[in-house]
Amino acid sequence: MRLIYAIPIVLLPNTAHFPPDVSVGVSVALLVMALFLREPDPPHLKQPGYLFPPLVALFLAMAIGFIAAQWHDMSNAGKDLREAKVAVLFPFLYLAYRKCGLDLKATKQLIVVVLLVAVAAGFEALLQGLRFNLGEFSETQRAVGPFGQIRMANRAGVFFSMFLPMLTAAALQPKLGRVPRAAAIAGSVILAVAIMLTYSRQSYLIALFGIMVVLVWRSIPAAVLATLLLAATATSFLPGSVVDRVQQTQQVDPSGAVTFDLSTTSRFTIWEGTIDMLRDHPAGVGLGRFTGHIGNYTNYAGKDAHNGFLLTLAECGPLGLLALLWVFWRLWVLARRLRRSAGPARMGLRTFELGFTLAVVSMALGNMYGSPFFDSVIMANFWILCGLMERYGLLKVHAAAQLAAASKPVVEPEPLGLRFPLTARAVPGTVRLTRLLR
Repeated sequence: MRLIYAIPIVLLPNTAHFPPDVSVGVSVALLVMALFLREPDPPHLKQPGYLFPPLVALFLAMAIGFIAAQWHDMSNAGKDLREAKVAVLFPFLYLAYRKCGLDLKATKQLIVVVLLVAVAAGFEALLQGLRFNLGEFSETQRAVGPFGQIRMANRAGVFFSMFLPMLTAAALQPKLGRVPRAAAIAGSVILAVAIMLTYSRQSYLIALFGIMVVLVWRSIPAAVLATLLLAATATSFLPGSVVDRVQQTQQVDPSGAVTFDLSTTSRFTIWEGTIDMLRDHPAGVGLGRFTGHIGNYTNYAGKDAHNGFLLTLAECGPLGLLALLWVFWRLWVLARRLRRSAGPARMGLRTFELGFTLAVVSMALGNMYGSPFFDSVIMANFWILCGLMERYGLLKVHAAAQLAAASKPVVEPEPLGLRFPLTARAVPGTVRLTRLLR
């Protein structure tokens, strides 16, 4: 069963390496087969999935948006259906792994597989970057890992940034063991380099935020020292292409005026156009119709919204945005529940839980300057991780409760004759009779 569940984790992020729909088709077939072969869950795992209600709400909002889009134009119905599969894929993957029927050890192993696949994707991006000119940034040289075309570079950076905090948290855990900790350190380095080679500036900020939070959790002085070292050595330690990419964001002309590069200013223009689009279509333009309408409000026809929240609001209206915010809120609460149920951080019991919290935050930040939330290739393993982490937390709580119950001393009831000495005197043999009755 572990192998059946591990194969989709490997296939889905590597969709671009296979013929169209092969990885998705094989993954769905395997998960449906596992649904009939898996062991039934014990009572303590039969409670509904915590993310299921908001995901259903988001599915309904996207379904309404799909119907609205087809109502106005059915010429691209096939393409719209392929894009709408994301609405089904999210809850399917989350539920499939939340209800996988595996025990605590196997669930933990699958979480490790998710991290290993992320590291493998980062290593592929690293190999791509070795062919670049690292002395100067070029738009035609950006690592994407297994995610296909160069336009996926920003989303690849978000993917690496989501899983980096989990590995960093493990790398800073002294009780983890020498070999696993060394593997976590190596994985963290690979993902950090991969993020740099995507030249995604939002991913730089997300990754730095995640690492700093983990360092603060481990030791505030270590976080301060790391910040000072980074500030002092950034320009000499980082490749020239990375420094060049960051410096392109904001420039000062000879007159002293501050200007932003085209990539940044285009986002501001698109966001303004999105607001104008909402005024004309307050209920949304329909699922998948943003790129067809944004050209009526800006000079960037066919462009993405570069913000997952604005994209949802523009296409599915306020109902879609509320459903999306509900999903994010439930994700945050789930992460908080996992941290609280895992025990005190000083005991080293919350490595996965703290890393998962930062993965959720990183995913949310990634949708502030882009919209990877609706990209199934980028998000598939994140939703698998959500299902596994929820199951992992419930199994840990149950195992801890069983251990506490087993270690609790059994207190035998005090004999009646000892509790009431006068009765023992009045009726001799009371103590012996009580012991015989037990």
